[in-house]
Amino acid sequence: MSYASILSDRQIIRFDRVQYGLEKVNTDEIQARLDDFAKERDWEQFHSPKNLSMALAGEAGELLEVFQWLTQEQSQLASLSSDQLEAATEELADVLIYALRLADKLDINLQGAISKKIDKNALRYTVEASKGSTAKR
Repeated sequence: MSYASILSDRQIIRFDRVQYGLEKVNTDEIQARLDDFAKERDWEQFHSPKNLSMALAGEAGELLEVFQWLTQEQSQLASLSSDQLEAATEELADVLIYALRLADKLDINLQGAISKKIDKNALRYTVEASKGSTAKR
């Protein structure tokens, strides 16, 4: 069984990846659930690419807020409180929900787009030129 353990508020908290269904992410299934969710509530009318991208940016800001003012070390998993980790988890889920909805609305194949972007970055940031460096190219 795969899990992550952190020491937080003098307790060991374990997040069981299998229990929460995190072994593998099936974006098609998640997108279908999100589509059904929006349709049941008649929210499709609000889910334009403009609105979804704005909502995504707002949620990204809320994720940033979780880490605002923390040092590099304080932002690491082992240093986060259980409340901070839960807030980061929820905000990251919101970011991904809007990203998935946006991809669905724009008919973007995320697996293909991500693979293509990784390949593009590998050419742009070669190991020889980029190892240990944060410089943009």
